[in-house]
Amino acid sequence: MALVVFAGSLLGVMALGMPIALALLVSGVALMIFLGVFDSQIIAQNLINGANSFPMMAVPFFILAGELMNAGGISKRIINFAMSIFGHVRGGMGYVAIVASVLFAGLSGSAVADTAALGAILIPMMIKAGYDRNRSTGLIAAGGIIAPIIPPSIPFIIFGVSSGLSITKLFMAGIVPGLMIGLGLVTTWWLVMRKQDDVQVFPRKSMREVWGAAKQAVWALMLPVIIIVGMRMGIFTPTEAAVVAAFYALFVGFVVYRELKVKDLYKVLVASAKTTSVVMFLVAAAMVTAWLITVANIPLVLSEMLAPLIDSPTLLMLAITAVVLLIGTAMDLTPVVLIMTPVLMPIVKQAGIDPIYFGVVFILANCIGLLTPPVGTVLNVACGVGKIGIEDIMKGIWPFLLVEVIVLLLLILFPSIVTVPLQWLI
Repeated sequence: MALVVFAGSLLGVMALGMPIALALLVSGVALMIFLGVFDSQIIAQNLINGANSFPMMAVPFFILAGELMNAGGISKRIINFAMSIFGHVRGGMGYVAIVASVLFAGLSGSAVADTAALGAILIPMMIKAGYDRNRSTGLIAAGGIIAPIIPPSIPFIIFGVSSGLSITKLFMAGIVPGLMIGLGLVTTWWLVMRKQDDVQVFPRKSMREVWGAAKQAVWALMLPVIIIVGMRMGIFTPTEAAVVAAFYALFVGFVVYRELKVKDLYKVLVASAKTTSVVMFLVAAAMVTAWLITVANIPLVLSEMLAPLIDSPTLLMLAITAVVLLIGTAMDLTPVVLIMTPVLMPIVKQAGIDPIYFGVVFILANCIGLLTPPVGTVLNVACGVGKIGIEDIMKGIWPFLLVEVIVLLLLILFPSIVTVPLQWLI
């Protein structure tokens, strides 16, 4: 009954249009009243404890780093570098979008930020070169969800804090699946574009021009290397890596590229603060809900429901993934992670599933939810940047969404895709 009260109150207030963070608090209060343990002091304490987390400090710094990169010219140079390599190939701008998505993923860790930054630059260029608007916008949106998989990933930080798992291990485990998605998008784009001859092909760049673009982009390309190597060697924690990323982006924007001005800092800081406040309030509100979920023994109830699947990890993973994909059509990634993690982790451990492997599959399933209507955040951002409707973008995105679902299924059927490379990377 507690599960019904929690889910019913949460979905009910969401249906009324209440913001997710407030809906989490309302469902928490409803559960407290049902359990007969209502105490405003408990709510306040859990709100404070939810935000008072050292690992969560990585979130505002990675968000700040992403804003500084866009304002400091780093994003533009990554795209120019990719254009110098793939611009002369048929459908070359699509390959540029995919490569840039992978490179951006190693810089910001935010699907929404990457989609907005890439879309604003590339979609107008692709349309001008004769590419279909729906397909171009769909490709940018599909590439955007690589960001939460390849480190540094903000959703992995949130999942790691919620589950108590090593964020460094989660970061390392996401590298291969992220690259698989990129490769899958490249293959799909090649299949889509192989018979299309009416798009503009740019002149092949000379080796000197490619080298010049590479030299311009090298400062941007060094950042993910610094983050991954630094954490792999134990030089700094993920939280410290976020600070390094923000300082590095500030240094490159001010000193190297000199496109970032003092007057731009106010705008950058305000944009970062707004995004951070939304994420942190969600995390704080979810802590109240997570505490009550534990008190109400909801994980035990759910584990009893899934008991027939406990002895079959693959079927259990398929069932959990189906539920996450369904929830993802109606709820954003962060609240799903915050709500579902404390519920699912005891079941996953009971079934003997590697928690790090589960985290990668869980986050990828949530990322695919960002591309499904009606709530899909990345989908809506791409629609805004591409100036098209949901119906139009779905016409262009479906082959790319399909290949991402196939990658998800491969990870479920063959866990070694994640676990074997992780043993080498850690």
